[in-house]
Amino acid sequence: MVHPLTWQHASQSDGRLREFLMPALVDLGASIIIQDARQQYLLVTNLPDVWAQDNLEAPSDEIIFGADVAARLAALKADMTEPGRKGQLEVMVGAEQFFEFRVQAIECADGGVHLVTTIVDRSEERHRERLLRALLREVSHRSKNLLAIIQSIALQTARHSGSLDLFLHKFRGRLYSLSQSQDLITDSSWRGAYFFELVQQQTQKYLPENRELVKVSGDNLLLSPNASLHLGLALHELIVNAVSHGSLLRNGLPVEVSCVRKHTDGQDTVEMVWHEPLQRALRPVDDADELKAHFGSTVLERVVPASVNGKAQYVIAHDRIAYHLAFPLDAGGQ
Repeated sequence: MVHPLTWQHASQSDGRLREFLMPALVDLGASIIIQDARQQYLLVTNLPDVWAQDNLEAPSDEIIFGADVAARLAALKADMTEPGRKGQLEVMVGAEQFFEFRVQAIECADGGVHLVTTIVDRSEERHRERLLRALLREVSHRSKNLLAIIQSIALQTARHSGSLDLFLHKFRGRLYSLSQSQDLITDSSWRGAYFFELVQQQTQKYLPENRELVKVSGDNLLLSPNASLHLGLALHELIVNAVSHGSLLRNGLPVEVSCVRKHTDGQDTVEMVWHEPLQRALRPVDDADELKAHFGSTVLERVVPASVNGKAQYVIAHDRIAYHLAFPLDAGGQ
């Protein structure tokens, strides 16, 4: 029986049309099985490689697909005694291949009901679905980590801000730092950020016309996402301090930032050094503790090193401001 939405020229025989239809179905990657009302095979073509056989003298579901799949197909086809009935099931082969079986009962011109089974390879679709689910879990995990970092920054900023205006000023700057670092991480497909690019990104906003005042040297290491966010935060604090309170622009003495990879105690470590030379003291050295508090030392000496499982040293002296941070290369993982 020709489908009601099918048209064919009167001069074309069904046999000739089949010559065109079968290659088209094969090209689509579909496997076709046709059975009569007793589920005897009348046609099978283009079986997936996992089930393909050279000699099929008396094909059956069990011979082709094995006992387990045959039993599932038998249960699906049991109620398909009337035209228009449909059903489907999905079969997993190994760990990577997925096949969808679609079965429908069709009434032929002679009045007999036949079963048409179409097998479609869904492996690539299922792989994409699994990958998407994994990515969504990863995004959720990273979002929670980022929210925890923001919460910690908000708490530390509020604790050391004397007014709401000061809190908002500092907090906005630190959020901007996080967003800049996050851009680098996203651009690298979540692998992390390279040190040189991280320094450039965190400093160029504050030195748009004086980029030569920050000189970077050493190893351009790929830092983990967590280390990238926190090291970016440390660099933000240091450059803001240098521009706002130091003599960077006034004296024109460049800041030297270095990053070196070392092997210590059986693991690879990163040592980052910020050296900011001064021509004169900011204030008497007796006020170093006050200066540190004003310069965001909590972020530099506590928040950042704790977050990357490292150690930090922050020095304010007559002739320099120095920051030294050492941490494992894979610090903080994600």
